[in-house]
Amino acid sequence: MSHPFRPSADPNVDNPLQSEADPVSSATKNTTSDLHDESSSSDSSTSSADSVASVNTLKPGPNEHAARWTNYFTHELNLEHRTDDHASNAGPVTAKYHVYLTPPTNPQKDPLFICHHGAGASGLSFAILAREIRRILPTAGILSLEARGHGSVVTDVQGTTNLVEYSLPTLTSDARTMITLTSQRMGWHPTLPPIVLVGHSLGGAIAAQLAADYALGNALIGFCVIDVVEGSALEALTHMKTYLSSRPSRFASEDEAIHWHLRTRTIRDRESAQASVPSLLVHDPSTGDLIWKTDLPATQPWWPDWFQGMSAKFLRGRGAKLLVLAGTDRLDRELMIGQMQGKFQLVVVPEAGHFVQEDVPAKLAGVLVEFFHRNDRSALVLPPKVSDLLAQGKKV
Repeated sequence: MSHPFRPSADPNVDNPLQSEADPVSSATKNTTSDLHDESSSSDSSTSSADSVASVNTLKPGPNEHAARWTNYFTHELNLEHRTDDHASNAGPVTAKYHVYLTPPTNPQKDPLFICHHGAGASGLSFAILAREIRRILPTAGILSLEARGHGSVVTDVQGTTNLVEYSLPTLTSDARTMITLTSQRMGWHPTLPPIVLVGHSLGGAIAAQLAADYALGNALIGFCVIDVVEGSALEALTHMKTYLSSRPSRFASEDEAIHWHLRTRTIRDRESAQASVPSLLVHDPSTGDLIWKTDLPATQPWWPDWFQGMSAKFLRGRGAKLLVLAGTDRLDRELMIGQMQGKFQLVVVPEAGHFVQEDVPAKLAGVLVEFFHRNDRSALVLPPKVSDLLAQGKKV
């Protein structure tokens, strides 16, 4: 069985945590506004977001990262939130959640694809996919979430200490809060747009948990899990320390980091690597080198927690179910039985590696849009009621 790991020492082995690593973007750090809103070249200027009076518009700062996200999304939101973090027993905490967004044109009927990255990755892991979805379905919205320690920042109430808490309940609660805060900011609350959840690796476990918890109610049309299943993920965790020790700890430039991801086939599409890899890195002030922004070793205590019981949650989750894999050998027994019973749709993309959404973004976009159309309840044509036929004098 192949593993969802891809250590640099062996480019043919895959990885569920991956050489992903993510940020609070430099644009986020350079502004105190809670919303960074910039129009891109897409037709999203007609979206409902344009009528939201509370939206403050700021131009991106003179940095490359700010320019990159505007090629794929229309908004960068920093959503401030304060709450009790019951999962970590830390008491009141302060959060600045970070998301990328292109709103649906009509939130009442057009879909919102909500994407969650894998461990160590960033919201820009879905950058090219977001563009390709809009090419096929221009009215669709895309919301790309960033987990704590991956772009979102969660600290103690004084804002001085980052909280190291990466349990699945905590990350799932963060994701749900980001969705709620975005809905409130964009004026969708309490009625969410029709939603398709899309989760890659760890993000797939979070998507399955949200669906199993009925967290999004009737707004959830269905959910897609990308290249992770419980059995192979738990097996692969035994190799994670080796993987982390084998990958470079720093790069001299963004180009060097992009080249490493392509050379090791961590990401197989150059445009995807150029869009996402810079967001995984931050400058080391002491040397000027680029280092990983996410401290993946700090997440180690929660690795088994992320994937244990995932297959059962996937199968019982509310809504239509789509599993996208890079190889059929990754199905575990529970999912094999579920597939034979027709409980979910399976799509295998053998030409892709672990980062399916980055390796073949156009192909995956087509799969996701077709998945939405097939399961869109608003498109169903129901037969007339017997009472209506009788009222019209028709025989039944």
